Amino acid sequence: MSILERFSLAGQVALVTGGGRGLGFEMASALAEAGAHVIVTGRTTATLEDAVRTIRAAGGTAEAAVFDIADRGAQRAVMAEIDKIHGRLDILINNVGARDRRPLAEFDDEAVLELLRTDLAAAITLSRDASVLMKRRNYGRLIAVTSISGHVVMPGDCVYPAAKQGLTGLMRAMAVEFGPHGITSNAIAPGWFATETNAAMAANEELMPFVRQRIPVQRWGRPDEIAGAALFLASAAASFVNGHVLTVDGGMTVTM
Repeated sequence: MSILERFSLAGQVALVTGGGRGLGFEMASALAEAGAHVIVTGRTTATLEDAVRTIRAAGGTAEAAVFDIADRGAQRAVMAEIDKIHGRLDILINNVGARDRRPLAEFDDEAVLELLRTDLAAAITLSRDASVLMKRRNYGRLIAVTSISGHVVMPGDCVYPAAKQGLTGLMRAMAVEFGPHGITSNAIAPGWFATETNAAMAANEELMPFVRQRIPVQRWGRPDEIAGAALFLASAAASFVNGHVLTVDGGMTVTM
C-alpha cells in the first residue's frame, strides 16, 4: 500500500459530533472526501441538512443524526441505528464542546454539571458505545477534539479547560485499554480558529497585536486547516499513533 493509499477511508463509516458547522464540518468533509460515509450530528436540523447537501455536492456521502449529545437515551438510539443500517463504525470524532466563560464563583452546581455532561461525560459514553462496534472488526479510530485551553488558560474560564483536560486523560486511558483491539485513541487540540463562533473576535482589529505576538504564524487559523489533522489520525497512516494529542495552533502554546 502506498503512502497516499494509506490515507483512503473508502468503505468506512464515521460519526462526527457537531459536524454541521465550524471545525466539525471541516473534519467531516475531509473524511467524506477521503471516501468515508459520514454521519454528522447536532441539534439543528437545518444546519445538518445544509452540511449533508454540501458534502454530497462535493462527491461525498453523508447523512444527518439530529440529537443532543448530552442526551444519553438519544446516544444509544443513534448508535443502535448505525449498527442496524451500517453494521459498523470505524471512526468517531467527539467534536462537540460548549463553553461558558465566567468566574468559577458565578457557577452554581448545576451549571458545572451541565457543562461537564456536554464536554466530557458525553464523549466518555459515546466512545464506550463506539468501541463495542469497533471491537467486532478489531479496528477503530477514536478521536476527541480538546483545546489548547487544556494547557494554557485565561481568567474567568475554569470549567471548560477542566473538561478538555479530562478528555485528554480519557484518550490516553482508552489508548491503553482499546489498543489491543486494534483501536487507536488520539486527540486534536485546536488553537485560535476563525470559526463562526469566533467570528467577532477574529474580526476585532484590537486583538491583532496579541495574535501577532502570541501566535508565531501571526494569524488566526482557517477552519479548513483542522482537516489534515483529523484525516491523518482517522487513517491507516496513523496506525502506530496512539494516546497522542496533536496540537494545531500555529505554535501558540510553544511561544514564550
